[in-house]
Amino acid sequence: MRHLLLIAALLPTLATAEIYRWTDEQGRVHFGQRPVAGAETVQVKPQVVERDAHTREREARSQRFYDARREEQQQAAASAAAQREERDNECRDLRRRLAQIPEGFNYYRTDTNGERIYYSYEETDTARRQLRERIAQRCS
Repeated sequence: MRHLLLIAALLPTLATAEIYRWTDEQGRVHFGQRPVAGAETVQVKPQVVERDAHTREREARSQRFYDARREEQQQAAASAAAQREERDNECRDLRRRLAQIPEGFNYYRTDTNGERIYYSYEETDTARRQLRERIAQRCS
């Protein structure tokens, strides 16, 4: 496929290029882009190469493989981005929860009746430690 693109890109320059032919003293024929004394201009016509059915099928197969591989890569990138976003959200939540546990103050939760149930200092320290460990594991 690349070769065809290269040929297509070079065709206009080949069509406009001057090619010269001359014969030296030993009778050898030479071709070049610069005119030499006694050289004659040669008309160069681009040759169109037809591809057979096997070549076209091979190119189509390669294109399908390339498209499938690109789709797999895009899906993998999207999946990785979703996982990063989920982990970032979890880390934000863990850090927010850690920041909500006040240092040196009583930590509490409310029950179904709306009354405060205070944690002991040991429970508060345990909660802080667990949150820090989880942040260290998930957010590093």
